[in-house]
Amino acid sequence: MTRGLLRLCRREALKPKPGNGSGENLEILSRRPVMGVRGLQGFVGSTCPHICTVVNFKELAEHHRSKHPGCTPTIVVDAMCCLRYWYTPESWICGGQWREYFSALRDFVKSFTAVGIRLIFFFDGMVEQDKRDEWVKRRLKNNREISRIFHYIKSHKEQPGRNMFFIPSGLAIFTRFALKSLGQETLCSLQEADYEVASYGLQNNCLGILGEDTDYLIYDTCPYFSISELCLDSLDTVMLCREKLCESLDISLADLPLLACLLGNDIIPEGMFESFRYKCLSSYTSVKENFDKKGNIILAVADHISKVLRLHQGEKKLEEMLPLGPNKALFYKGVASYLLPGQKSPWFFQKPKGLITLDKEVGSMSSDPESKQEVPMCTDPESKQGVPMCTDPESKQGVPLCIDPDSKQGIPMCTDPESKQGVPMCTDPESKQGVPKWTNPESKQGVPVCTDPESKQGVPVSTDPDSKQAVPMCIDPGSKEGFLLCTHPESKQGVPVCTHPEFKQGDPVCTHPESMQGDPVCTHPESKQGVPMYAYSEYRQGVPMRTYSESKQGVPMCTHTEFKQKSPLRADSEFKLETPICTNPGIKQEDLVNMEPEIKQQVTMVSDPEILKIARAHHVQAESYLVYNIMSSGEIECSNTLEDALDQALPSQAFVYRPVRQRVYSLLLGGGEDGASTCPTVKEWFVYSGNPLRHPDLVRPLQMNIPGGTPNLKLLWLNQDAGIQARRLDALLGCFDLSSSREELQAVENPFKALCCLLTYLFVQVDTLCLEDLHAFIAQALCLQGKPTVQLVDLQLDYIDARAVQLGSLLVRGLTTLVLVNSACGFPWRMSDFMPWNVFDGKLFHQKYLQSEKGCTVEALVEQNEIDSMSLTIGEDTPLPGGPTDAHQLEEDRPARG
Repeated sequence: MTRGLLRLCRREALKPKPGNGSGENLEILSRRPVMGVRGLQGFVGSTCPHICTVVNFKELAEHHRSKHPGCTPTIVVDAMCCLRYWYTPESWICGGQWREYFSALRDFVKSFTAVGIRLIFFFDGMVEQDKRDEWVKRRLKNNREISRIFHYIKSHKEQPGRNMFFIPSGLAIFTRFALKSLGQETLCSLQEADYEVASYGLQNNCLGILGEDTDYLIYDTCPYFSISELCLDSLDTVMLCREKLCESLDISLADLPLLACLLGNDIIPEGMFESFRYKCLSSYTSVKENFDKKGNIILAVADHISKVLRLHQGEKKLEEMLPLGPNKALFYKGVASYLLPGQKSPWFFQKPKGLITLDKEVGSMSSDPESKQEVPMCTDPESKQGVPMCTDPESKQGVPLCIDPDSKQGIPMCTDPESKQGVPMCTDPESKQGVPKWTNPESKQGVPVCTDPESKQGVPVSTDPDSKQAVPMCIDPGSKEGFLLCTHPESKQGVPVCTHPEFKQGDPVCTHPESMQGDPVCTHPESKQGVPMYAYSEYRQGVPMRTYSESKQGVPMCTHTEFKQKSPLRADSEFKLETPICTNPGIKQEDLVNMEPEIKQQVTMVSDPEILKIARAHHVQAESYLVYNIMSSGEIECSNTLEDALDQALPSQAFVYRPVRQRVYSLLLGGGEDGASTCPTVKEWFVYSGNPLRHPDLVRPLQMNIPGGTPNLKLLWLNQDAGIQARRLDALLGCFDLSSSREELQAVENPFKALCCLLTYLFVQVDTLCLEDLHAFIAQALCLQGKPTVQLVDLQLDYIDARAVQLGSLLVRGLTTLVLVNSACGFPWRMSDFMPWNVFDGKLFHQKYLQSEKGCTVEALVEQNEIDSMSLTIGEDTPLPGGPTDAHQLEEDRPARG
């Protein structure tokens, strides 16, 4: 087995490289992070230590069980905050001590399950657009830290101290699978994880949240416990009490989101309200001399909220009290980001606009003949007559009334600005404001009206159920029914619209000359004329129609994106699919089905709803990696990797594995055969040297080379036939462009099969890798199988080599790429086969690398005396298919390490 493993890797390593050696497909198309509220963590520790209380989880769990019989005490864990706490191995520079790390996670879980506490782990599933700038800021900061790490390694030949600690690449990804293998419930968020953590804790009556993010002091949710203060042996930790924080600041729980945004957080940049905070500080009269500057600023802002803003709460909008300027929408979004389901903020109250009423004064009281009650009267300045009044419940102002002749009830009125006459009003259910009313002569019901800016006449309106906005109507003289109107961009006239029952959108209509029925229309982008539309219920979109003069029937059309021409569609009688009718023999049929770029991207990204639902479920259950992100938004990211920016010999992992990702994009978004030519680009936020991260790289898919063609996702994900597993494996190997190596890889035993696939790809893709690197990678994997964890812990290295550090990270990033590919292809391989604790150890690889560099024999590398069943012979008697007959030629073809 071992001989075959090396032979395959060596054979592929000798194949000619495409392009310039780094691959033709690599072209680009286009210290501890602060979490939560800025300055609040330090403020709590130095200024308000009394809000921190030492608690014991075992005692809390017992109290919870007595208070809620039959309910298991549950702690929601923000896993991203806990990674640094969990990674206890002394060595972190070599790529990760994964066996040690797995043991640490197992001990953590056992400590809580032993006292009957259930753990729910949440991981970040994607970066929200509002927090992208903060994400970029942290990645660039990490780049500077990594540069200092490599400078230290080159100067001292040793690992830096813990003060320069940087978590190993892929730690968050593999932690999900480690916890799942330990039987833990592990979830991946569909937005920022802290919101889902806080929501879960509140809605499920959890014991508390375990993490290290001051945002949990702002959310009105279950108690918040610190992971950094946790003593695993005793289960003691610190609980941070938000009620005590509010008491210290003299504000309420509902004020905390406002305070957080004024101080700055992951959504609101810290500098946005810097001048405002200093203004608060300058007027703050209780400055504490023994407090630091940031502490006094937090006290001053809280004081401003309690003594100034609260005076006008409910009377003025926030933008009238704060210098929001152009940042108003972002600020409101920041405050709203802390509101969990069912919660409201008192700071979102908006005073209704004043009603247009006659300028009247209350002069007397009149008796209503129907109700026999006293009704206030006012004098109309035009007619000088008394007019009954009522009080508007929102504005508390008097509003004139008129008497409806049918109901005999009083109806509020307003003054028409053109005729100066009183017009009946009705109340808008959304805005609670009075709106002029028109009475339908058929139904006798009042319909709101608005004033047409062109004709200055009142036009009946209806409320759109989705947008909740008023939409003009016209009355069909035949049916007496109201139809919504839209304004034609050229004629400025109202055009009737109809609402499609499937997607609830209004479409302009024209009257069919034969049926006399209204047909939806759309505006042709070139002629600006209305074109009848046909609605597809499957896509919930309207498609333009072409009417033939002979039949008078409309035929759906599609737009060719290049020629901007409309072509009719016909229905495929066998598959019930709409296909274009080709009127130009020179245009291919598949070209005509292309939609406009915006629509194409939306439809293609989402793909089949059944497939998207499966991808979403795998994502939420933390069973896949990046697949749902690609299919839903077409945008992915990868954080920092320990890479030496000054070493140009080794390319960044972002480039090395990009061709694999490009083929995955083709598989996920292309819809099967010839998928790469039709699917959109994917936005990649990958960190590498020289990338300022001002915008994402736009990466196009690559066509896959798979025997029998590229299978579609329904076949790979849903089909359970006996031969489908082989198709899944074909797709996986196709992503690595290793279809020709299928038989050799199948002969390799687990768990080395996946590692062999990865190494083969690496040595094809990166021409600066040499034979010693291959020996070190394979030898560490073989020796790892027979070593207990304690032996790995005690392993000592002579020194640290900067190149070996980067190689270790490169391999681990390759393992995360395998997770992506395996997920996308329907899981042809077991995930456990490429979990790092089964195939990689950082220190062990580093040891083998240093030994290989010194010229140690292969027998010494694989520790032949200890592993009798494994031999690794690179002799002149081992022929390489399609390559040299001895290892000396391989050595000549590879660059010398220097």
